[in-house]
Amino acid sequence: MYVLLFATCDTKGAEASWLKEQLGKLGVAARIVDCGCLGAPTCEADVSRDEVFRAGGSSHAEQLAANDRGQAVNAAAAGAARLAQEALQRGELAGVLGIGGSAGTTIGTAAMRALPIGTPKLMVSTLASGDVRPYVGGKDILMLCSVVDIAGLNRVSRKVLAQAAGAMVGMVTNSISLATAAADTTDRPLVAMTMFGVTTPCVEHAKGVLEEAGYEVLVFHATGSGGESFEVLARSGMLVGVLDITTTELADELCDGTLTAGPTRLTAAGETGLPQVVSVGATDMVNFGPMASVPDRFKERHFYEHNANVTLMRTTPEECARIGADIGRKLAAAQGPRALILPERGVSAIDREGAPFDHPEARAALFSAIEAHRGDVPCTTLPLHINDPEFAEAAARALLELLKS
Repeated sequence: MYVLLFATCDTKGAEASWLKEQLGKLGVAARIVDCGCLGAPTCEADVSRDEVFRAGGSSHAEQLAANDRGQAVNAAAAGAARLAQEALQRGELAGVLGIGGSAGTTIGTAAMRALPIGTPKLMVSTLASGDVRPYVGGKDILMLCSVVDIAGLNRVSRKVLAQAAGAMVGMVTNSISLATAAADTTDRPLVAMTMFGVTTPCVEHAKGVLEEAGYEVLVFHATGSGGESFEVLARSGMLVGVLDITTTELADELCDGTLTAGPTRLTAAGETGLPQVVSVGATDMVNFGPMASVPDRFKERHFYEHNANVTLMRTTPEECARIGADIGRKLAAAQGPRALILPERGVSAIDREGAPFDHPEARAALFSAIEAHRGDVPCTTLPLHINDPEFAEAAARALLELLKS
């Protein structure tokens, strides 16, 4: 077993060699994978750059001839992902460690995202203090800020790289105990749910019903990255069903909010045939940062300041109709057992009679569009609020019925 250490050895060779040495001193073997292209290697790699490019369907010679750095990075990323997957399939991979700036981070995290949840993944990056979502996606990748540029060994970079070595060793050597912990609950089938703060009472009650019925329940916070992780897990083969109560990320995708999970949200369960019950939790809102961050085109809209860092914008009837159409179409195209359940009296804690986002016309537009596009998908509309215990109970029971079938 070994750690694959991804680095562009034309610019990060000294750091990669030093890091491999530290891992060895701590009892973990590492193999340096050279992901560089245009410059000459400055260290001895265990996996050459030509092997990397061949794994990605190209060659080092082709990339040199093209002399296109962006193209080379993409090709190396594809090769890195393939090499990591193959090492895992052979039973040789203990974990993946990467170091780099924008190119190295793109390549290293591509390999990490290709691996299942639970495989140790650590990226030392100059970009780790910014928006890392494009690199992490829905996977369990640990990002460590390099503080200084990875441009030579010095008193700061050595400390950071030493921390990376220690962290990777800890994850690798702890993998046996982690596997044991995971195995403790494998006798219970696994169900996933989605939650937002404004749908918490519903999710907590439904979770209790499912657990009482003998299921282990994973809850995902619908914050964009949470929805991505939810979709990744739905494709992993680990789940037996999903209760997708909170589909708020579709509103952010439509209106360029900060918590979008992308256009493929609400597709994984349908593509894999998982039993799924879907609702419309928090589709009354689009998320932005502080009020000053709201795009100018929305300045005249209805807002609710959740806190100093979160501003919520009420979706209009027109937007709700588009969200409903999206939900209906995706469920209609899905494979496997599925059902819709809708709360007539409000879709979030602030969408109910007398609350800031109460808007019966918007709810009606949402429900009508779902009805128009759902095809033959069973749909139940209840005269309840989404956070009423009776609604949560009905949603959980609906999933249990699909699981039985």
